[in-house]
Amino acid sequence: MSATPQVKEIWGLIKETQKSIKETQESIKETRESIKELSAEARQQMKELSASQKTTDQQIKELSVETKKTDKGLKKAQQLFETQWGKLMESLVEGELIKLLNEKGIDVDSSSSNMHGEYKGQTWEFDIVAVNGTEVVLVEVKTTLKVKDIDYFTNKIKSFTTWKSEYKGKTIYGAVAYLRSDEHSTKHAEKQGLFVIRATGNSASIINKKGFKPKAFS
Repeated sequence: MSATPQVKEIWGLIKETQKSIKETQESIKETRESIKELSAEARQQMKELSASQKTTDQQIKELSVETKKTDKGLKKAQQLFETQWGKLMESLVEGELIKLLNEKGIDVDSSSSNMHGEYKGQTWEFDIVAVNGTEVVLVEVKTTLKVKDIDYFTNKIKSFTTWKSEYKGKTIYGAVAYLRSDEHSTKHAEKQGLFVIRATGNSASIINKKGFKPKAFS
């Protein structure tokens, strides 16, 4: 007995469905293989990226260390330069100081540099001190003179005879000497009653306005 046309159609549909299922399974398998390969490739890329990041981090760390060393070296060199330059400035000003002050009516006859000491745990220092029997001129030397330097210095002057009691009873004057100055600093110094000394090349000069009268701090 032969199959009816309807049964043949059903078997045909079943075979096509089986074929379609098989093709779908193969497609799924291929997709899984592709995903597996992509996943392995992604993991490898992540591994390489991680290694590269570690290398970069190490390079940044090494660069940071070198930069700190360079900054430290530059800072040390700058400090050394400023120290040596400051000493040259002090020598220049001290060499001219007695003559300059005598011309302004302050009859000092000797000077010394780097007067320093300690009082009740507090250290103090004056760059140059010029004296005679009755007068003392305290000098602050700055490569670059700033307003804050002047305020700090005038406060130091007020404590001088406390730190050096042997100068009590003498008339104390102040002076600032500089190579360069911030805006308004020389005017501020003069308003505080200080002699203003400008170092120029191999000489120095007092630049206070005509008629200036120095302040006696004691």
